[in-house]
Amino acid sequence: MTKNSVITELTVHEDNLLLNALPEETRKRIDPYLKLTELPLGDVLYESGEVMNDIYFPTDSIVSLLYVMEDGSSTEISVAGNEGVVGIALFMGGQSTASRAIVQSAGYAYRLAGRHLKAEFDRNSNLHHLLLRYTQALITQMAQTAACKRHHSIDQQLCRWLLLSMDRLKGDELKMTQELIANMLGVRLEGVTEAAGKLQRLGAIEYRRGHIKVIDRPTLEKLSCECYAVVKKESDRLLKYFTSPRPPTKPLG
Repeated sequence: MTKNSVITELTVHEDNLLLNALPEETRKRIDPYLKLTELPLGDVLYESGEVMNDIYFPTDSIVSLLYVMEDGSSTEISVAGNEGVVGIALFMGGQSTASRAIVQSAGYAYRLAGRHLKAEFDRNSNLHHLLLRYTQALITQMAQTAACKRHHSIDQQLCRWLLLSMDRLKGDELKMTQELIANMLGVRLEGVTEAAGKLQRLGAIEYRRGHIKVIDRPTLEKLSCECYAVVKKESDRLLKYFTSPRPPTKPLG
């Protein structure tokens, strides 16, 4: 496991929508404890069954939650990016989870020690409310992902996966090998290679070793199953406050 490196200069909190939605008083209380941390591709933030110590608020990175089987095989159950957090077990009371969290797209995240998060979660109804709404959106994504893997083709699953990833990135390019995508989707590499080839021939994506660039998003949305639209609609409904202007807060002191 790669050790996270801490960056001394923090960027603005607007890079993470959940942090940006917090009232100014709350942000000022937790700001001294937020550490902007580099998350390299493939970095494991926590393993299945491992006790969590920190929670992560991604800025420009994407983290996949994988369910790991006894034989070592795994499949992705959800993704988290700049709309939310990684490590919900810390405030849900479980301390650990059956999933593995691995960096799908390299970037940065604000890391917060669990003790500081829980102290603020218990005292602050605004943070409590936001984190629970995010958790509900994440549960919807997990449920829809399970249904998608059971009922839809690899082509449709790849489109859904690409769209969810693009929603969490500022650009239109993703650094990702087909081998890693196959691992995320829990399918054979040959299936991903064939599906990616179809999308490239249709002009929806451009693929070269380790890089996928979305050329035609409307085509991806058309080729995707309904699962992406269901997750997007529910997330927008639950998390709309994250992107709404915050009401002015009274000066402290």
